[in-house]
Amino acid sequence: MREIVVLSGKGGTGKTSLTAAFAHLCRDKVLCDLDVDAPDLHILLEPRPLRREDFVSGHEARIDPEACTACGLCRDACRFAAIRDSEGVPAVDPLRCEGCKVCVALCPAGAIEFIPKTCGEWGVSATRFGTLVHAQLLPGEENSGRLVTLLKQEARKLAEAQDASLILCDGAPGIGCPVISSLAGTHLAVAVTEPTPSGRHDLERVCGVCDHFRVPVAVIVNKHDLNPAEDARIEAFCRQRGYELVARLPHDPLVTTAMVQRKTVTELADNGFTHFLLRAWKRIGRLAGLGQ
Repeated sequence: MREIVVLSGKGGTGKTSLTAAFAHLCRDKVLCDLDVDAPDLHILLEPRPLRREDFVSGHEARIDPEACTACGLCRDACRFAAIRDSEGVPAVDPLRCEGCKVCVALCPAGAIEFIPKTCGEWGVSATRFGTLVHAQLLPGEENSGRLVTLLKQEARKLAEAQDASLILCDGAPGIGCPVISSLAGTHLAVAVTEPTPSGRHDLERVCGVCDHFRVPVAVIVNKHDLNPAEDARIEAFCRQRGYELVARLPHDPLVTTAMVQRKTVTELADNGFTHFLLRAWKRIGRLAGLGQ
């Protein structure tokens, strides 16, 4: 079983559109959306839920008003100002509570519970391209890296059960915790970028993270023809660092046409852009060790 993660140093490079197109082109796979803060692969794949579970991670404090003596010790000790008076009785503001447990330890009346915290939900769905594992954190919640790890574990279980040869992941943009967690155990990172100074800078950053964790990198330049000078700089960067440039995709309004129809560009009638993607996927499969 092989694992490929499609990444980008910033959002909006076309990462998810390309992942969905590759999902259409490849076989025997399980799909996984690892962008748990703002997932959007489901918009194109229109999943049918098969399984849903809460994502519980960490704890938060909750004061029992009947047991509380209103001594104020918890309020004074909370460095996050998460405890405020509510009708004369202290109450915990869940948006401020960091789950440090200081108030629980100091409460002389034992009136503060430390309950598990629901941070979002995850699930497994059926799509026209196969099984999809995906999730959604609640706004402002943390532990995205832990949720990504959970999704990868579930995707591997499903791949083994289905005898799938590939797990294809749509990673989160940037270089934060979700990206670091998504690289664990993967065989190839496909970095998608655009020919702009900021695109090149973000590509260098995400490639640096991949290098740190010794994950091989393949690069795709999207809309390469919009800025030939920056396209040439990215090509030189890849050559210098030993990254294979698997595709230089042209700007094509057909991609937007497909998105409006909630389809991948490869699902539209035979077109030149699909031929670019077919060649790119063959090169990606070779680099990832897929028997194509």
